[in-house]
Formats: sequence, C-alpha cells, structure tokens
Amino acid sequence: MESIVALQDRVTPWSDGLEPSDAELNAIEVEMPVISAEVELLDVRIALLDRPVSELDERRIRRARRRLLAARRDLAAKTMTSRPEVGA
Repeated sequence: MESIVALQDRVTPWSDGLEPSDAELNAIEVEMPVISAEVELLDVRIALLDRPVSELDERRIRRARRRLLAARRDLAAKTMTSRPEVGA
C-alpha cells in the first residue's frame, strides 16, 4: 500500500516549526479559564438535550453562564492591563 502523505515542499512544507511556539502556548494558557468555562457550559447544554429542564438544571445553566462571563471579564481585564499605552 502506498502512503498518501505529501512530502514535497510544494504541497506541504515540512519544518520543525509544526509544534506550537512558546508564545502560542502562553496565549493558550492565558485563555484556558475561558476555554474551560465554555466547555462546562457546553457540557450542561448537552446534558439537557434529551430531557425537560428542571429548576436545578436552570441553576446549572445560570451558574455555567456566570462562570463564562466572569472568565471573559477577567481575560479582558488582564489583556487591557498588559497592553502598552498607545501614544504614550
């Protein structure tokens, strides 16, 4: 059986740079609380797809949404404080 992997540089340039850089990994680490909160909210929504929503489920949804909003707020605040002043 022949391999269908493209090894020619014209098709798929191969380099050692296929792994994420340190800067990209740091950016992911900074955004991880938002990613985790989004996954949690998605988990709650998936769990409720095939059943009626109870009062407890409504609280779970609200709690997951609040955590996501808080994580986004914290990320935005962190981004604004680490951004250099423009024109200063």
